[in-house]
Amino acid sequence: MVPHSFDQDDLFARRCIWVNGPVIVGAGPSGLAVGAGLKEQGVPFIILERANCIASLWQKRTYDRLKLHLPKQFCQLPNFPFPEDFPEYPTKNQFIDYLESYAQHFDISPQFNETVHSAKYDETFGLWRVKTIVSTSNSNPAAAEVEYICRWLVVATGENAEKVVPDFEGLEEFGGNVMHACDYKSGAAYRGKQVLVVGCGNSGMEVSLDLCNHNASPSMVVRSSVHVLPREICGKSTFALAVLLMKWLPLWLADKILLILAWLIFGNLEKYGLRRPSLGPLELKNISGKTPVLDIGALQKIRSGEIKVVPGIKRFSHGRVELVDGQNLEIDSVILATGYRSNVPSWLKENEFFSREGIPKNSFPNGWKGKGGLYAVGFTRRGLSGASLDAIGVSQDIAKSWKEETKQKRKSVAARHRRCISHF
Repeated sequence: MVPHSFDQDDLFARRCIWVNGPVIVGAGPSGLAVGAGLKEQGVPFIILERANCIASLWQKRTYDRLKLHLPKQFCQLPNFPFPEDFPEYPTKNQFIDYLESYAQHFDISPQFNETVHSAKYDETFGLWRVKTIVSTSNSNPAAAEVEYICRWLVVATGENAEKVVPDFEGLEEFGGNVMHACDYKSGAAYRGKQVLVVGCGNSGMEVSLDLCNHNASPSMVVRSSVHVLPREICGKSTFALAVLLMKWLPLWLADKILLILAWLIFGNLEKYGLRRPSLGPLELKNISGKTPVLDIGALQKIRSGEIKVVPGIKRFSHGRVELVDGQNLEIDSVILATGYRSNVPSWLKENEFFSREGIPKNSFPNGWKGKGGLYAVGFTRRGLSGASLDAIGVSQDIAKSWKEETKQKRKSVAARHRRCISHF
């Protein structure tokens, strides 16, 4: 007999799989880190990934010249350091190789090409129902749908699951090439072109620099204030210095020291069109999640005029853009370095733990555990190091519960879901 809260027609229309452990959604660094922690505890799990590879953001949506912005010791996942021969700032391909080795080392095999379209908690039985669509050439639609039933759900899709594309007036009239930074690979195709880069974060700065290096002429839209810090100070990582300062000093004083050092190195950036926010870089990061730009050469190009800093956009027209200060620029292409957002609200049917923006309502370090076996990893706004810390906490917490419940409820759970196909 099917439990009354489960729709009987729906149940038999799709494969139904009981998972004797957590379902992890997302096979990026966060999902892999949770999987590795569970492997070490002997807890079974599955990882569902909509793409056909691990770390699809890194493999499919990053530009060629990308390197880690932070030293490798702050970016490694739990219990698996980077190879010693890797440089301090590994390249994109080196980081992908590291993640592939991580998955192989812990024997993690995600289920690829499987997109979660809904996950809902059944309060009657204290279980999650996770419905997916599997990308397949099979013409039978029922064969492409799967429902997983599990006790624990780990959301590891992260803060950057979907690109943000603002709605600009007249953009459809522009006529030139328009792409998001996630589709940009290299400036080689833009040689000699006038390119408008919309956004002045790390991606906007680095794309502009790459365009310069390929003899394009970028204009970078800086609509609001931004903190720009050197990537290194006296040969040492600025991030490492910030971590050290925060360990011993109040946040406001750490911010003050970083800004003084940045001013000594860069001077006054306002004359180049780069205004600093009223809040310090560390305080702003804590409050809004906005990461300061770590300069790797773009400022030199801005000073020389090779990267032109322009204010906000008023509207586009054919081959042109009008700015809010009245300037009109003739441009060939537009690259939108306008960031990413969480996609959690589109599939997770829950409104207590996550905000409307798809970020846990509780801030770090308390944003990794919700109610009913719900967990989140990769939403700390503290990069890979924050995700690693959360992954350790999540895997240990699930392992503790799993070991207790497996002993007590193995027989009753198996009987309750005798119609489901055992995954393990």
